[in-house]
Amino acid sequence: VIQAVFFGICVLTDLSSLLTKGNDSQEQERQLKKLISLRDWVMAVLAFPVGVFVVTMFWSIYIYDRELVYPKLLDNFIPAWLNHGMHTTVLPFVLIEMRTTHHQYPSRSCGLAAVCTFAVGYILWVCWIHHVTGVWVYPLLEHLSPGVKVIFFAAVTVIINIFYLVGEVLNNYIWDTQK
Repeated sequence: VIQAVFFGICVLTDLSSLLTKGNDSQEQERQLKKLISLRDWVMAVLAFPVGVFVVTMFWSIYIYDRELVYPKLLDNFIPAWLNHGMHTTVLPFVLIEMRTTHHQYPSRSCGLAAVCTFAVGYILWVCWIHHVTGVWVYPLLEHLSPGVKVIFFAAVTVIINIFYLVGEVLNNYIWDTQK
């Protein structure tokens, strides 16, 4: 969903840029700048770190023991192409976007705070679903003791923050914008 929203914003930004080209309206220019800022923020804070996290974590756990993250039973309901759409194509598309479009990253402290907020919010959502349904969204969590779950969730938050930093460094390298 994050990737779909992000790339929807990208299309909207590109269309708005084309439609306002040559137009002297300062209001339209101001609105376009806001849209570009939103696009850049979503890329920096959500699309890149979450996308890279999903691909690396999903396939790492899948290779180790697919039943922990994507039980074979799901093959009956979710075709392979959709599984790859959710867990594979995210990475090449986000890397292509990073290479073809310069993104202005927020300050490091604001970016990391936003990534942490998202990670903690998502973890709380996963815990809430378990609280309400009695089922863990990710079967891996059934095999972890409560203490190990806390360590796991903390590690996940650290990893996604590392991916934010990797995205920032990669963006600066590609666009040579080191300060």
